[in-house]
Amino acid sequence: METIQVVLSMALLRAADGAARRAKVNRSALVREALREHLKRLETRELEARDRAGYAEHPDVSAGAADWEQVAAWPER
Repeated sequence: METIQVVLSMALLRAADGAARRAKVNRSALVREALREHLKRLETRELEARDRAGYAEHPDVSAGAADWEQVAAWPER
């Protein structure tokens, strides 16, 4: 592992220390996990954007999709 230096405001540092205590991990472990989760969310957003762009470029107009839309629609009252 590499050691890095990160500049935090005092309020953010106190909040991180409190969260680390509650999670029973050290500050470094808390920051590593938070960064992993953040990077995973970014990757998910990028994949979703790519999927949306693909579907917008090539919409599914097959009969099967139309059937599904009818089944999935809310029933009228």
